[in-house]
Amino acid sequence: MLIAHRIELRPTPEQSNYLNQACGARRHCYNQLLDHFSQPGVKWSKAAAYQHYMTVLRVAFPWYSEVSSRVTRHAIDDLDTAFKHFFRRVKAGAKEPGFPRFKKKDVNDSFALREPSKFDVDGRTLRIERLKSRLAMRQPLRFTGQTKQATISKQAGRFFVSILVETEDYNPHAPDQPSVGVDLGIKDLAVLSTGEVIPANKALKRNIKHLKRRQRNLSRKQKGSRRRAKAKLKVARLHQRIRNQRQAVLHELSDKLTRTYQVISIEDLNVQGMTTNRRLARAVSDAGFGELRRQIEYKAHWRSVTVVIADRWFPSSKTCHACGQLHEMPLSQRTLVCDCGHVMNRDLNAAKNLDRYGLDALKPDLKRTQEPCQTPGLPGAWALTA
Repeated sequence: MLIAHRIELRPTPEQSNYLNQACGARRHCYNQLLDHFSQPGVKWSKAAAYQHYMTVLRVAFPWYSEVSSRVTRHAIDDLDTAFKHFFRRVKAGAKEPGFPRFKKKDVNDSFALREPSKFDVDGRTLRIERLKSRLAMRQPLRFTGQTKQATISKQAGRFFVSILVETEDYNPHAPDQPSVGVDLGIKDLAVLSTGEVIPANKALKRNIKHLKRRQRNLSRKQKGSRRRAKAKLKVARLHQRIRNQRQAVLHELSDKLTRTYQVISIEDLNVQGMTTNRRLARAVSDAGFGELRRQIEYKAHWRSVTVVIADRWFPSSKTCHACGQLHEMPLSQRTLVCDCGHVMNRDLNAAKNLDRYGLDALKPDLKRTQEPCQTPGLPGAWALTA
């Protein structure tokens, strides 16, 4: 199993200069190759790109050799991947196939070392090629196994390393509870069918005043000045803080669900449609429903947990959990009151219906039974008959 662990680095000023130089070399090489193969009559091929890199770029820009050769060499692989996606979309008849774009400074800066011999991890230190001293990591690598590659990225002035490990000792805790239904919302991030309520984090709402103040301060600075660069970094740091707070809540919830329950039932939300409501768009985006579903699905795959996605039009909130009667439930009505005497919170009722939906979806179809196949020449075979 391949698992990546992302860890923050704590480089010294000299090490930071090297990492910035490596990111710049990779970006510069990528843009130079893209500029060359964007010319009329010049066709892309990986072999031609490598020849242009060796005979032209490394000669014209000798400072490439100040960092690991793998940094600029892998820019060819990255551009080859971008062109493959472009050609695939053109072949599929896409209206906007998306020609590869030039990379900008301080926007997703990164470089990769895809050979295990070019780096190694020892405790809380990382060695990379052409860097004399070892980089300090904020925490040790969580997994034991063979390291495959290391990708170093820069975000909001901080450096991170994502180490890909091939491990076999990943032995998660086996879930001991049978099933759960999860109803997602804005006021409460999730309501479980067990009655547990996970409140929404609302990281953006808490920091919106500070974010507006820093963005106004940034807009007053002259473009290209050092003060504008400092103000821009402050805005990026606050955005990163908001993102980290949101990710922490989502990881905690998804980890808890996949470690506890064998079957998890969630609803298929139209997040893009929900964001068209100007009153709810910010709260929906701040909740991170799509990211939560992604985390639940990949962690469930690791832990052999079944995830059931309810149909988008399944009336989980409108259906009485006790008798199945449908009711008109506007968003302002937070309690379901049924004619059968069943009274329950709207979100809890929806979660219980989702739990039942997931269990019913996993039940075998009793109308189809297995009988021995009577086809001559196939002894012991089985056929499904209605």
